[in-house]
Amino acid sequence: MAVFDWYFQNGIDVLRVIAVGVPMYFILVFLLRISGKRTLSKMNQFDFIITVAFGSTIASILLQKNITLIEGITALALLIFLQFAVTWTSVRFSFVDKLIKSEPALVFYRGKFLKGNMKSERVTESEIYQAMRSKNVTNIKDVYQVILETNGSLSVMTLKQSDAAYSNSDVNKSQKSSR
Repeated sequence: MAVFDWYFQNGIDVLRVIAVGVPMYFILVFLLRISGKRTLSKMNQFDFIITVAFGSTIASILLQKNITLIEGITALALLIFLQFAVTWTSVRFSFVDKLIKSEPALVFYRGKFLKGNMKSERVTESEIYQAMRSKNVTNIKDVYQVILETNGSLSVMTLKQSDAAYSNSDVNKSQKSSR
């Protein structure tokens, strides 16, 4: 009997998880749908925090008996509203955008690894090489620049692309000392 209790203690608890989980799933899909694409975009630090908060909130709603479905829906709606409000203001006010997002950083430029920037951004040469390979670059001499984006991805621009119109005015180009 004790082994059985490890898997199944109370049928009512299991039914509660199902009764709350099914509508919670559809409500979450609906809330995410109306909140826009930005809520599910590639993650920067701010997006990561919201994602963790979503997961924690949903787990609490499903597993804690003292949280009602309406309280859970309210918590999720609040998180989505806050996400929307912050992204809405960051699009309209650059100082808010700078508060919640880091700047892209140049980590490789015209054949040279920018060691100071790499160190401060905690990027290794092997990660830069990997980004080059993923863009099918076979010769490092073909790479114009590599930028660490705000979401943590590495953008590789080849010399051929550097001739095209390209804006990287938001990129932190300053070479930091490699102390």
